[in-house]
Amino acid sequence: MRKILTLVLVLYPAVAMAQGNPPTVGGKPLTQIKSRGPAPKPQSIAVKLQACLDIDDATKERLNCYDAIFPPKPNPKAPAAKAVTDCRLTKEEDERLTCFNGFAEKIPKLPQ
Repeated sequence: MRKILTLVLVLYPAVAMAQGNPPTVGGKPLTQIKSRGPAPKPQSIAVKLQACLDIDDATKERLNCYDAIFPPKPNPKAPAAKAVTDCRLTKEEDERLTCFNGFAEKIPKLPQ
């Protein structure tokens, strides 16, 4: 009986300490860092515009894809678009979609 009591008295504090605070080094808790693999490379605007061309033509989804790249800023006195960024100034959705399509279709296919 005495051996069992001694064993319990020795093991109980060790178990209590193991369940307590996490282990520390220099007063700072140890942490595990998980590898996430290689970071995805940011896509260029040209690749994003070409990805929008995969969506059915003349649909709201394609316009939403273009608007995600260049958020619209309607301007009632918008000049004719000289660059793809000027398309966001067009107020009418159909005209804005046509403007984006015109620039996106002119981009040469990029190697993947």
